[in-house]
Amino acid sequence: MTTQYKIYPYRWVVLAVFTFVNITIQMLWITYAPITGPAAAFYGVSDLKIGFLSMSFMLAFIPLSIPVSWVIDTYGFKIAISIGAVMMGIFGIMRGLAGANYTLVMWCTFGIAAAQPFLLNTWTKVPANWFAIEERATAVGIVTLGSLVGTALGMVLTPILMESMPIPTIQLYYGGIAAFSAVLFIALSRENPPTPPCPPGMEARALMLDGLKHALTVKAFWFGLALSFVGLGIFNSITTWIENIIRLRGFTPTDAGTLGALMIVGGVIGAVVIPALSDKYRKRQIFLYISFIGAIPGLIGLTFAASAALLFASAFVLGFFLTSAMPVIMQYTAEVTHPTPEGTSNGLIQLFGQASVVFVFIMEEFKNSDGSFTSALMMATGLLIVSLIFISQMKDPLELIQN
Repeated sequence: MTTQYKIYPYRWVVLAVFTFVNITIQMLWITYAPITGPAAAFYGVSDLKIGFLSMSFMLAFIPLSIPVSWVIDTYGFKIAISIGAVMMGIFGIMRGLAGANYTLVMWCTFGIAAAQPFLLNTWTKVPANWFAIEERATAVGIVTLGSLVGTALGMVLTPILMESMPIPTIQLYYGGIAAFSAVLFIALSRENPPTPPCPPGMEARALMLDGLKHALTVKAFWFGLALSFVGLGIFNSITTWIENIIRLRGFTPTDAGTLGALMIVGGVIGAVVIPALSDKYRKRQIFLYISFIGAIPGLIGLTFAASAALLFASAFVLGFFLTSAMPVIMQYTAEVTHPTPEGTSNGLIQLFGQASVVFVFIMEEFKNSDGSFTSALMMATGLLIVSLIFISQMKDPLELIQN
């Protein structure tokens, strides 16, 4: 007797509402980055304190990631994501109501940041419950795409909206969107389809603690953690200091928003194309090479470009290649650590990525005497090159099984 398994069209509804909540939390995360200078003047604080509003998401993630992964693997993704989505909506609205009080804004931001692990640590769990194995990297890519769209919207809309309304009103609108996304997710998501989406055994996962111990014994997993640390560190650092990076070259906050949006547009396209090709050919390593090598000229262009055309083109290239690596890394680590639960492996990947908040501080500390970020960005380029050594040790899952 064979166990029936199939995939259901409703998986796209579940993925859509999940992607929506990821869009909204990214908008809430990045909203201050393109208006660092004006926001600092509005709240009467330094640029670093405005940057800290973005950094708080990474700082909160570090202690919460493992406990949240336990919640995901114990109670399922719907309960976990619902908790995070409700927190996001409540604190998002409260931040808008905080007015010009920076201290209240900061505490509300920490509330939003505490919700983030409930969303990010389920990026591979949702596809694992609903999608066939050959679709999962693509599904993670779509969630990554949604996350990038949210970042792009926050980058582009915030400077534009600031021309016609005060910063607290903008935050209130964003909080309202977050609350709406939470309601949609709770109403429309489902934990599991009627029957499994894959053959027997493919869906089975170990208990979290056993899975965690197993994952940490897999050498390839450690290299995946290193790639996540470098990739997300560079991405988060650039998005956090995006206005400061280009300010000395005569560019405006609106230019910063456009730059960030083009980097995200490139990332959106890359997050669709590269993971889909990776799924089609069931290869991970070669596409990680492509992503990290391709990101190098984009980062160099972002560092030195003096013209808007070259700056924006470099941002697009950087976004396309650097961002496309993340869904491939996540799916790769989920495969090589089986039967570790997806929430655990994904949580550790996200944890190392968010721990890269140190990059944000390092970029601030390594600024040149004239205030430029040239030295820090060149150091980031060097890390991309070093990452190629890590990738050389990450054999495809099928090769590891055969060996």
